[in-house]
Order: sequence, then structure tokens, then C-alpha cells
Amino acid sequence: MSSPANDPRQPSTAKPYKPSPVAPQDLPIDYSGFIAVIFGVFGAMFRYKICSWLAIIFSAQSLANMRNMETDLKQISMAMMFGIMGLMTNYLGVGPRGSKKT
Repeated sequence: MSSPANDPRQPSTAKPYKPSPVAPQDLPIDYSGFIAVIFGVFGAMFRYKICSWLAIIFSAQSLANMRNMETDLKQISMAMMFGIMGLMTNYLGVGPRGSKKT
């Protein structure tokens, strides 16, 4: 260990890091939110259970990594609604009906 007297660093010249402000239009695309919407639509329209579950998982991931509150919340809520709607139609919806024999 070196002694503090031999330390070449100068604490008086150190400046705290300040990130430059980024406009909401310049933020990168939230891929997990986009994928959640796609899976949610597939799960609701084509009645794929795995797509509905993946939509819920990806929307939770997107919610955890949300950067822009206004636009991301709309996209996440839409993906979550599609995922829940797909799960509701898959698990609680009417199944295929067999032919009635008389």
C-alpha cells in the first residue's frame, strides 16, 4: 500500500459525472415492450397459451426497465391487457364443441 502523501490523484480537480440529457425521441427502442405486444396479440388472436404467458413476462420485464414514463406505460399496459385477454380466452373461454348425437 502506498501512503496518502504519495497519492498522485488530485481530489480538488475531480468533477462528478453528469449525464447529458436525452430527448424522449432519441431513446432506444424498448424491444421487450414491443415483443410483449406482438406476443399478446398472437396469444389473443390465435389462442396460443405460450404467447400469452410470454407477453405477460415480457411486459413485466419492460415495466422493470421503463425509461419514459408516459409512452412506455401505454405500451406496457396494452401488452399486459392483450396477455391477460389471451389467458382469459384460453383458460376460461368456450372450448371446441363436439357434434350432438340425437
